[in-house]
Amino acid sequence: MEIRLKYTRRKTSNVQVGNIFIGSDYPIRIQTMANTSTNDIDASVDQARRCIEAGTELLRFTTQGLREVESLKEIHAQVLTAVPLVADVHFNSEVADAAAEVVEAVRINPGNYSKDASKLKERFIHLLDICRAHETAIRIGVNHGSLSERMMDKYGDTPEGMVASVMEFLHIAVEQDFKNIVISVKASNTRVMVETVRLLVKTMNKEHMAFPLHLGVTEAGEGEDGRIKSAVGIGALLADGIGDTIRVSLSEAPENEIPVAQELVDYFVDEDSVRYDGSVTAEVWDNIGGLVEVRYSSLENNWETFCLQAAAECGRLLWEFKASELTLINPNFSENKLNFLSKDILQAARVRIYKTEYISCPGCGRTMFNLEETIHKVKAATAHLTGLKIAVMGCIVNGPGEMADADYGYVGAGRDRISLYRGKECVLKNIPQEEAVTQLLALIESDQNGK
Repeated sequence: MEIRLKYTRRKTSNVQVGNIFIGSDYPIRIQTMANTSTNDIDASVDQARRCIEAGTELLRFTTQGLREVESLKEIHAQVLTAVPLVADVHFNSEVADAAAEVVEAVRINPGNYSKDASKLKERFIHLLDICRAHETAIRIGVNHGSLSERMMDKYGDTPEGMVASVMEFLHIAVEQDFKNIVISVKASNTRVMVETVRLLVKTMNKEHMAFPLHLGVTEAGEGEDGRIKSAVGIGALLADGIGDTIRVSLSEAPENEIPVAQELVDYFVDEDSVRYDGSVTAEVWDNIGGLVEVRYSSLENNWETFCLQAAAECGRLLWEFKASELTLINPNFSENKLNFLSKDILQAARVRIYKTEYISCPGCGRTMFNLEETIHKVKAATAHLTGLKIAVMGCIVNGPGEMADADYGYVGAGRDRISLYRGKECVLKNIPQEEAVTQLLALIESDQNGK
């Protein structure tokens, strides 16, 4: 069959964030997050300027405490006229309250915003009142693996639990007539991420809510793998017309994320975009999946662009046709390169696993070691372990939760200190960083020899 899809954007309300609006009446906004220490004001401002030059339209900073709020005041003063700033707050509602008076938006995670259900509504209403007074937007950001104990007890670590966590806060916001809200539901597993966002949209539609959505695949990794994984998840939703702002989370300098995100947006919203020029064939075999074949003719893009475009389209097609095989045909590239790309897309879509799967965060001000260097060391030591999922996480704030489906985890525990995980269990705490890769490999080998 031949498939040619026309992009139609989901209709949403519009949210003002500083000098820009997010919503379906405006372009899809590109954003990123600084990985400097927020308290290192000079480094943060320098990085902010690089990100602004690269084209970011919003910039987020980790905001652990009130000291970081004070630092944000100075950073904000130096980049005020350029882009809106977003404070990324975990755990402490008082920090969210203070940050809402300083920057254009505050991101909160319902999973750890308030553990006390009886106080949650009161605390959230207090934040809404501050945001209303200062014209500050809120991003309600739920991450897979960081649900509250209350939601975990009721739903488990599921898309239903993530959506319920969002809706609890949205019901309060609607009751208080507060509309300046953007929502995100993210996961490192692309299937979970796409399923959750689609479920959230259906749930909001039933309740006549039209809040705009921020899209992203958390802990996507770095290099080509990270780009393909992000394109698979974000692309599937953009193809649905879902998404009003996006971030491609790479374990690299944040300015590297911006052109990747822009390419994905341009691919779907540009009426002159080539997309796949030819046909898609799908053969489905009972009980064992099937084959999706995508044929491209006379495309003149470079390899990096083609990888993004193919991943953005094919993840959705694989899930739609319940296929387990993918063949890409493009006369501009060798069959060998296309075969490897097909396998990488299958793995990014969690259809088939061909090599070691790496889950790694993009880093932020909480990271206390050289993330990119460490990822390369871990990959070099473990690349032969086909089928395992290994996570490299900068800190314990989201690390143990967001690597929920990893087999092993390498997590920052403090300055130059690492904790190692087997699944969700911490098995070695606060070991020196210089020993951590060796200890990780020894742990994996010991487990494998013990089988």
